[in-house]
Amino acid sequence: MSMNQTDAQIVRQVVLGNREAFGILVDRYHGRCLRVASHLLNDPDDAEDAVQEAFVRAYRHLGSYRERDRFGAWLLRIVVNQCRSRASYDRRWTSFDSANEPRIEHRSIDDEQRAELAHAMMQLAPEQREAITLRFAEELSFAEMASVTGVGISALKMRVQRACTRLRTLLSEQINA
Repeated sequence: MSMNQTDAQIVRQVVLGNREAFGILVDRYHGRCLRVASHLLNDPDDAEDAVQEAFVRAYRHLGSYRERDRFGAWLLRIVVNQCRSRASYDRRWTSFDSANEPRIEHRSIDDEQRAELAHAMMQLAPEQREAITLRFAEELSFAEMASVTGVGISALKMRVQRACTRLRTLLSEQINA
């Protein structure tokens, strides 16, 4: 088995009974899924749990999945849905802990700026934070974002625009404070 195989080839092998082939897909997509979940959930343990549950769900439903050449987008959609469910559950039982800032990976900003951005990101509505993460951290196109989230392109563009406007306001307030 080779890492050079397409997702569709690997999925076909898993569906035909080669369970070990699924490990290639896990290796291929774990980092990206964890990055998205970490940005959306702001907790490394919750992010890892969401990613693991997404892989379990993907494995269980692989036989019924038809667009096998788009496995990565399908898996990312499952991760986003897991994060939505987990965040919704957490909102019901706990408040966000502002001392536990999300990790924003960007080499051109210093630690203070990173902390300010992380604090501002956590003040966005979950839908806006999700849109910003997928658009800028994962560099997805709006069409890819629509495929992952199930939200229309125009709505996603509006979410990104509003999130950017809100972030500018929040960051300006932090600078002027």
